[in-house]
Amino acid sequence: MTRPPTLDPDWTPEAVVFDCDGTLIDSEQHWQRARAIVLRAFGHAPDEEFAERAKGLHYRDCGVLMAELVGAPDHAEDMTQQLLNTFRALVAREPVSTRGAQELVRTLERVAPLAVASNCPEDVVRFSLESVNLRRHFRHIVVPDDRIRPKPHPDTYAEAARRLGVPGDRALAVEDSVNGMKAAVAAGLRVVGVGPRPAPEDAALADLWVASLDDPALMAWAESRPTAARPEPGRGDASPADRARTTDAAAAPEATDAKVPRPGGPASQDPAGAS
Repeated sequence: MTRPPTLDPDWTPEAVVFDCDGTLIDSEQHWQRARAIVLRAFGHAPDEEFAERAKGLHYRDCGVLMAELVGAPDHAEDMTQQLLNTFRALVAREPVSTRGAQELVRTLERVAPLAVASNCPEDVVRFSLESVNLRRHFRHIVVPDDRIRPKPHPDTYAEAARRLGVPGDRALAVEDSVNGMKAAVAAGLRVVGVGPRPAPEDAALADLWVASLDDPALMAWAESRPTAARPEPGRGDASPADRARTTDAAAAPEATDAKVPRPGGPASQDPAGAS
């Protein structure tokens, strides 16, 4: 399948689905540090090859990979839980949105309804988005469960588009990982890839590749999209995408200056302090 090298200037998405970690939230640094903390506890230091293999993996798969790396496959479950606990503590201490995330989200919100598709647990995604005041912009958060497989399977992106009321080929994905882009392409979405450009065969998964979300070409494209028509109150002929905007409005909490509670409840010890 040949994919166009840029976003079609005549095409406007009817829905936009963002990845969270590394795309909206500058959390890859937290995952890298969390993996290093856990691996050091098992007497191992991660190298560049491991970091590349771990990027974009579901956290459970990452736990299995870490256990194999240290030669202790029986400790996969324990390492997975330690990884997740450590990551949560690091995000709670230093939540940071990526460059351009706030502006792009606000711009695209007027164009189409938004959702998040992530491999992380829902409470971690919700907490991360609330921490940087982005949660209120998204109608849905889709994460793996008993019936939704993690990326690189297409399930999270396909389900996000379905909940927003549009076919996959009418939606746009914004992703920073190769696994995530593979998932989005398999679900039929067009893709904006974000971050350091990968190998050519992987970069070809994206319709447009940008170093960060504040890329001038991406912002110019987003700002040039027409504003979506909103149905008048009481009209029954609203499109599925328009209905999706209002159906779950109550599920998106309003911004607040109150401190967001740490996901999973208070921790007895901040694992980041062990580094």
